[in-house]
Amino acid sequence: MSRLLRDTLEEWASEARVPHDLADRALRRRAWLPIGATVLAVGLAVAVAVFAFGLRGDNTTVRPATDGVSVPVRPTVTSTDVRGDEENAPPRKLVAAGNVALSAYYVTKTEKLEDNWVRARRVWSLYDPRDDTYEQTPWAWVDVAPGLQLAAVVGGDLIGKQVGILDMNTRQVKAWIGLEHAVGSVVWSPDGTKVLATAYSEYPDRWQVLGKDSRSMPESTRIGYYVIDVATGEADYHELGPMSRDGSPGNSNARQDLGWSLDGSLLWQPSTTGTDKAFLDLDGEQREAPAGDQYVYHTGRSKVSPDGKLVLGRDGLPTRITDRSGEVVGKQKVLQLLAWADNDNVVALGCAGKCGNEFDNGLVLVSVDGSRVTRLTGSHDRNNDPWNWVLTPRN
Repeated sequence: MSRLLRDTLEEWASEARVPHDLADRALRRRAWLPIGATVLAVGLAVAVAVFAFGLRGDNTTVRPATDGVSVPVRPTVTSTDVRGDEENAPPRKLVAAGNVALSAYYVTKTEKLEDNWVRARRVWSLYDPRDDTYEQTPWAWVDVAPGLQLAAVVGGDLIGKQVGILDMNTRQVKAWIGLEHAVGSVVWSPDGTKVLATAYSEYPDRWQVLGKDSRSMPESTRIGYYVIDVATGEADYHELGPMSRDGSPGNSNARQDLGWSLDGSLLWQPSTTGTDKAFLDLDGEQREAPAGDQYVYHTGRSKVSPDGKLVLGRDGLPTRITDRSGEVVGKQKVLQLLAWADNDNVVALGCAGKCGNEFDNGLVLVSVDGSRVTRLTGSHDRNNDPWNWVLTPRN
């Protein structure tokens, strides 16, 4: 039995009810097989199970047909060695340094639609601990919990009304959480017990081409968000429309995914005017930014080193790392500082070794003083589709 067929059958068997897109999912998996792979033909006889969710208001709790998932104890990292795939971008083998691992990535492909509309599709690949490689998936969105044992996935095409909790080791979906509204992203809480899913009425990553160098961006279609308790499978929904284009804070982008504060007590929405982030409590009420909540720009990762002594600077060439007083302690010849690997080294976007142009870059590991730069992935080829990474704590 092929690995594709085995994983697909295991996934279906683990679901509490038969998904509405069962046949489509099988066909999508077949379409993504490498050239020359065996053709998969599956005959399906499906008995449809119906589950009634009951009446719901604007802010509701969905009790799914499946049980929750027992959240595993996060492992103690026994290896903090540097793992890289210097020849490939995106990588084929595990990339990790210190307490940071590249847990997933996506390649962005553009698709032409009618009336000069274009959309961007993310094609996701997920780390497979069984052989330390990355495996392409059919999910609309992927995020990996700290510890690299569970992943949250959005089932559907582009956006979807099902969030699955996937066991990274067995590749089985341990539970499906059915939702009333389609979601376009998922992100784990810092403690790995909850999943935050941002809901949209339409897929947000699309635009209309007006001319050679001109495009029209639609208004954001964000309508709310779910906070999903992984242990119980309950999904609390809250209405939340898009931010104003001209407000302060505001956001003119169509995609406005929410994230978690560093301690998981608050949520944030990205801003393109004023502050980088506007904070909310879990019920959607505006809150002040938490004291000491310092992030890398528009991510859920802390700027502050694990020992609390140093702070990552803004994007630029060179970048800078300061102490808590603001004094520069090191400059790095990279474009972006992404995540602390340990107290002395940072995963960054930059150029190392063979690349002769800083914009032909990949992931590197750079020391605080900038004297050591180690290549982690191959350099991006501007002739290929761009790829983006998900960095996750290993414990």
